[in-house]
Amino acid sequence: MEKEKGRVCVTGGTGFIGSWIIKRLLEDGYTVNTTIRSNPGHKKDISFLTNLRDASQKLKIFIADLSEPESFNAAIEGCIGIFHTATPIDFEENEAEEIVTKRTIDGALGILKACKNSKTVKRVVYTSSASAVYWQDKEEDVMDESYWSDVNILRHLKPFAWSYSVSKTLAEKAVLQFGQQHGLDVVTLVPSFVVGPFVCPKLPGSVFSSLAFLFGNIEKNPLVASRLHMVHVDDVARAHIFLLEHPNPKGRYNCSPFIATIDEISQLVSSKYPQFHIPTSQELMEVKGPKLPHLTSKKLMNAGFEFKYSLDEMFEDAIQCCKEKGYL
Repeated sequence: MEKEKGRVCVTGGTGFIGSWIIKRLLEDGYTVNTTIRSNPGHKKDISFLTNLRDASQKLKIFIADLSEPESFNAAIEGCIGIFHTATPIDFEENEAEEIVTKRTIDGALGILKACKNSKTVKRVVYTSSASAVYWQDKEEDVMDESYWSDVNILRHLKPFAWSYSVSKTLAEKAVLQFGQQHGLDVVTLVPSFVVGPFVCPKLPGSVFSSLAFLFGNIEKNPLVASRLHMVHVDDVARAHIFLLEHPNPKGRYNCSPFIATIDEISQLVSSKYPQFHIPTSQELMEVKGPKLPHLTSKKLMNAGFEFKYSLDEMFEDAIQCCKEKGYL
């Protein structure tokens, strides 16, 4: 039995990353507050959270929305650490980019203000995105944390999910600046495509995209890339907790140990699962998605973090979970 480590808060608890962080925290001996959005007229099934190990004694769920940052105050009260994973996602561009970005930034800064006022929060770990790093006017094969996506390029080119990329880039900059200006300990984690098992009932978009050749219509999947940077979801959760517990982390940290082409991934999967119909290498070579750069995690590993999972394990875990939940 792990000893009690204190109370922490995870925003966006029903999401892929947020729910797995909660699972990890409970197993590690933390007491957890989490926030979910209200859904008037439709009762949300959160049994996948309440059924987690020790959740009945150590998990408390709050209703909060980034459009009303003060709604997070109750969930933050009494916590020693905050994991801010919640973010607006509008890939269909139902709202203007300016609205999505404002909600993302205002929500994050409102949460940081509540953390500052709480007098108990010792550190905030903000979940960023690889899309806040790799959108550049020049091609780079390897990128570290010094790279920032150029929002002017995103606004000009308007690639798929461009407003999300703009919002994550500007929000990450804003939270780091707030921390520096107000003496609040803020660090950011930059995961790439997150793959692996999931406790949430909905198939995560990054799992769907990385295994698009199994689900069909690969050429119509707007998130498919010809080369992907990837990380196992449990390593992402462990990295969040590592940064909370680290004595003196600084700034932003890439979290992306693997890079592989869609053909390499398909060959890996086909060798283990011959029962699946997988497109040929020739067919996959015609995938026109971007060749994403390798986001080196050297800074995170130099700080003492060790990635636990191999590329094989990442896809084995993802496929097994998809089969168990009826997606494959």
